Amino acid sequence: MLTKGRRVAGRGEAMSAHYAFGPHEDDAIIKHRLLTRTTTTRGEPPLKKLQKKFMSFAAETEKDADNTMDCERLYKAFLQEINTFELPLLKSKAVVDANLREKESFNELQVEIQRQILQAQTDIEDLKKQLEQSKIERQHKEECEAIRKLIYWQPPRSETKKLIAELEKEITNLEAESAACARTLELRKKQFALLLHVVEDLQISIEDEQRSIADELRAAAEEPKMSMEEGSGGGASDAMAVD
Repeated sequence: MLTKGRRVAGRGEAMSAHYAFGPHEDDAIIKHRLLTRTTTTRGEPPLKKLQKKFMSFAAETEKDADNTMDCERLYKAFLQEINTFELPLLKSKAVVDANLREKESFNELQVEIQRQILQAQTDIEDLKKQLEQSKIERQHKEECEAIRKLIYWQPPRSETKKLIAELEKEITNLEAESAACARTLELRKKQFALLLHVVEDLQISIEDEQRSIADELRAAAEEPKMSMEEGSGGGASDAMAVD
């Protein structure tokens, strides 16, 4: 018979049970106890008791003596033991069937949960796309709202056209004034050039007149001197003649 090992904890150490076999051996032990209906390690296993009842009944029937009463008694005891042994088996079968149904239900539930998880993931991806699309639409709406506010605060089209016409008229007037100023400036340039030419001619004439006057003054200053020289030259000739 398989036994269970224990380790005794030392002083101050927590008590804990340690088995000397692994999970696979656990399954073998549970299977063995279910088959033999041995739930504890104490007492006689039910299957062994059933075997003893059967052996007692079979041995009694093989006797040659008149033992009908004993055989009937042993037979009833054997049937009672069979019933006692069968009842846990029926309970175990009911438990197994319930576990199988529960397992099947769990598998179906697991499949449904997996399907819901996949559906949720798909929904999440769709919602992410919708969120991005909503963000883009909201951004477009905000831009449209900003443009609408700008348009709202702008003057009407008629006033704008009127203002444009006035500006165009003002631009035309300014262009005309600019053209007139350009013509006036060109005329002034020509007049200034003519004035400079006249001043230059006048300056040349003045310089010529000044030179002429200077020449006349020098000529007038030289005539008396020449006359004196001629006079002094005549007296000397007379003196020489007298001598």
